[in-house]
Amino acid sequence: MWRGGYTYTVTDNLNGFTETIRAVFPQSTTQICVVHQIRNSCRYVVWKDLKEFTADMKEIYTSVNRDQAAIALEHFEQKWGSKYRHAVQSWHRNWNDLTAFFDFPVEIRTIIYTTNLIENLNGKIRKYTKTKLSFPTDDALRKSVWLAIGEIEKKWTMPIRN
Repeated sequence: MWRGGYTYTVTDNLNGFTETIRAVFPQSTTQICVVHQIRNSCRYVVWKDLKEFTADMKEIYTSVNRDQAAIALEHFEQKWGSKYRHAVQSWHRNWNDLTAFFDFPVEIRTIIYTTNLIENLNGKIRKYTKTKLSFPTDDALRKSVWLAIGEIEKKWTMPIRN
């Protein structure tokens, strides 16, 4: 996504992916998928703590702004830091990339804080293109993807909330 002359990306924080993007696009801003961060954080949590842990974590990424999110992270760390140190450290280590979406209006944060929408689109495109074993040219692939997106768009009847 272009915004003000620089690139904005959303990644699922696979090893090396963010660094590669920054090497090619040094002016880019990267947002790590918050949903992936939540899943990774919850891997360390025992079942009996999970509901309370996720409720406290939700206070971070649903904050009004980055400053309020930092306060929520402090509270989260005070409460859970000794018991689930790795989960809390992961939030600190990725903080700048987890909070980049706060630079945008609230109305579009729900779209860009996660990679779920693009993963869904990619899956649907794969559904249309997987029946072909190969494409004779790059242009043939491009046209096939364009046609697939046209078919996918026909099924998009529900607008994005707000």
